[in-house]
Amino acid sequence: MIKFLLLLLLLPSLLMAQTATLTGTVRDARQPVPFASVAVRGTTLGTTADASGHFVLREVPPGTVVLQISAVGYSTLSKEVNVTESQTLELPLTLTATPAALNEVVVTGVSRATEIRRSPVPIATLSRREISLNANTNVIDAAVRGIPGLSAVTTGPNVSKPFIRGLGYNRVLTLYNGLRQEGQQWGDEHGVEVDGYDIERVEVVKGPASLLYGSDAVAGVVNLLPALPSGPEGRVGGEVLNEYQTNNGLIGNSLGLNYQKNGFQTSFRASHRLAHDYRNRVDGLVYNTGFRELTLTGMAGVRKSWGESHWYLTLYDNQQEIPDGSRDSLSRRFTRQVGEGVNDDIKNRPLVQDNELNDYAIAPLHQRIRHYRVFTKTRLLLGGGELHLLLGAQQNNREEYNHPTVPAQAGLALRLNTFTYDVRYHLPTWQGLGISLGSNGMGQQNRHQNATDFPIPNYDLLDAGGFMLLKKPLGKLELSGGLRYDTRLVTWSGFYVAPNTETGFEGQASAGTVGAKLQFPSFRKQYNGVSASLGGSYAASDKLTFRANLARGYRAPNIPEIGSNGLDPGAHIVYLGNREFTPEFSWQQDMGVLWHSATLDASVEVFHNYVQNFIYQGRLLGPDGQPVVIVPGNVTYQFQQSAARLYGLEASLNWRPAALPWLAFNNNLAFVNGQNADAARQREEGDAARYLPLIPPLRTRHELRATLPATDGRLRATYLRTTLDVSARQDRFYALDNTETATAGYALVGLGAGTTWTSRTGRPVAQLFVQVDNLFDTAYQAHLNRLKYFEYHAGSATGRSGIYNPGRNVSVKLVVPF
Repeated sequence: MIKFLLLLLLLPSLLMAQTATLTGTVRDARQPVPFASVAVRGTTLGTTADASGHFVLREVPPGTVVLQISAVGYSTLSKEVNVTESQTLELPLTLTATPAALNEVVVTGVSRATEIRRSPVPIATLSRREISLNANTNVIDAAVRGIPGLSAVTTGPNVSKPFIRGLGYNRVLTLYNGLRQEGQQWGDEHGVEVDGYDIERVEVVKGPASLLYGSDAVAGVVNLLPALPSGPEGRVGGEVLNEYQTNNGLIGNSLGLNYQKNGFQTSFRASHRLAHDYRNRVDGLVYNTGFRELTLTGMAGVRKSWGESHWYLTLYDNQQEIPDGSRDSLSRRFTRQVGEGVNDDIKNRPLVQDNELNDYAIAPLHQRIRHYRVFTKTRLLLGGGELHLLLGAQQNNREEYNHPTVPAQAGLALRLNTFTYDVRYHLPTWQGLGISLGSNGMGQQNRHQNATDFPIPNYDLLDAGGFMLLKKPLGKLELSGGLRYDTRLVTWSGFYVAPNTETGFEGQASAGTVGAKLQFPSFRKQYNGVSASLGGSYAASDKLTFRANLARGYRAPNIPEIGSNGLDPGAHIVYLGNREFTPEFSWQQDMGVLWHSATLDASVEVFHNYVQNFIYQGRLLGPDGQPVVIVPGNVTYQFQQSAARLYGLEASLNWRPAALPWLAFNNNLAFVNGQNADAARQREEGDAARYLPLIPPLRTRHELRATLPATDGRLRATYLRTTLDVSARQDRFYALDNTETATAGYALVGLGAGTTWTSRTGRPVAQLFVQVDNLFDTAYQAHLNRLKYFEYHAGSATGRSGIYNPGRNVSVKLVVPF
């Protein structure tokens, strides 16, 4: 098998004919365009221009090829070139400046590279520059700011879980460069283990992507794409990045290195961030919200005319403090836990001292997440088509330290090993018909380590699926669709716990241990599902596009939903699952209208999603109608299953006046309404259960940006911007058992500025970004902020309950490329 794979890798290069070399300079109307990308369409062959716009593209196969030239802030140029063997051809290439985005090419959620406006499934993107413009403490928050329809459930500033159109957790599949991101993503207080400084681009699929990715993509996909080496060949390049934020004293540093020559590519990045507790004007400094994070990323690969192959190795280590919201009832100052069980007097905990709130040291009660991944991505031009192969292995270690009397004893300690494969073959186009076949899946093993709390059982999981996709252009109409079948097998053995005399807490035990109790009876079940999609786009003109899509999505229940029976100490919730749950199936309809011109981009997308067997959480009540308390100081939730209906829209309007080409006015809106569609449950539980939990309110974002025209000076891409984020009041919430409460609306104003200092030759020397968020220090609680419900007292002396979101924040970011 190994010899066969090596032959596949080497055969194209052995059979390769004599090639040609293309060279030239990429310019705009005034000057060279530094670091533009030049690629041959339909191959992985490409290069990057240097600081003066000059490029050299070697190993171009003879014949007629189409070059694609692109750069940030310019329209992509396609140029047909006739190439002969052993030729060196010089080409002048001119790009047209425009910030329009609807003609961008995406790879996530489609069978082949597709323009955004021609994809029947709604897809949005965010570039690295747009990420850099905003102050954020994780890459998911950055994406939320720039992509309507994307939101996040947060637990403090550094834990954000993506939600798409009101659906999240295991319904949104997060990818790192196409690899499934597999951690303990069912946990509320568990974020995405990715270096945000290394992300070059974010692509978001809004709607069922189960056709390509299987279960867990029923709501959509967030693909975080790292940068590949750029810059002149044969020279080490990279950047140094430094960042500081005032609200929580965040200090971020990152060093990136890359090198490429004759098709060989390699890169390395090391990033470190630390922060103390964040601040708002209601709570002051919020105790136990600091963090310390280290990430290392390495890549090596080759890119030739026959294809490409890259290997990635990453390490992520995050120590994240765990807030619980306990405080003095009168002064509202935060308190800290020093005892446990009957020795923990919640109403008389000691006050947190000011020096602890400003300290960068990680408190004893915290969680530590370590994530390691190694994977390879290979793309081969084979048999007139393209073969894509991804193989990956990753390990996630999650430890939560919640015992103040024994700080070194983890309350929760889980180790998850995941092995992933994804193979796809794009057949040669036949009479305009594109056919793609593929299969992907994973194997998982999750095991408790030395712990005292066991919310879920040890389990093994096998998952596999196969699909076929079709794409056919019919003049102005382009149709696409496909079919997929998935199967998932979940098993675990009987799991016993018993008192551990060494730790003084409960621990794992065998069935014969004295005092052992069976917490998780053995389980074995297979889930199956069929996904399907049919859609199309119609280019009424070069500016106006209509698109529509109908998709059936599938999701198998995750482990907590079917197996949980215990305390998750970081979430302060006792979860109870249901072993009889069946898979979720969704039927979603999407319709959109898009307008794209040199001065105006506009779009309106509407959707309707009906979900069968929808699984959600609700507080557990006893016979007396009062909330059940199994572990003092922690609430008890039980998973439930019902039908659900979600509908809404997203709209955007981005205007660049022809008379003022340096000015851009960008606006977007997102709205989703989620309702319980089970009539019997509605009659039984009333209006309190009418709406689904964790539905974001109506949200709009507005930005006015002025980019100063280029001059003969040393400053380039200088901009000034002001932003307005508006969230409406959320009255549509899951009110049963006081699971959620109404959330007041709010408006946040931001200001930003930045510039690029260049050398005499036009090469960037340093980039500066300054951003002020929540300029007026508005006190607010986001509806998806879990800390809103971290409250120990029935009443408050100030009339304000729970923890508020961060206040005013000034961010300064300096990037020095070399």
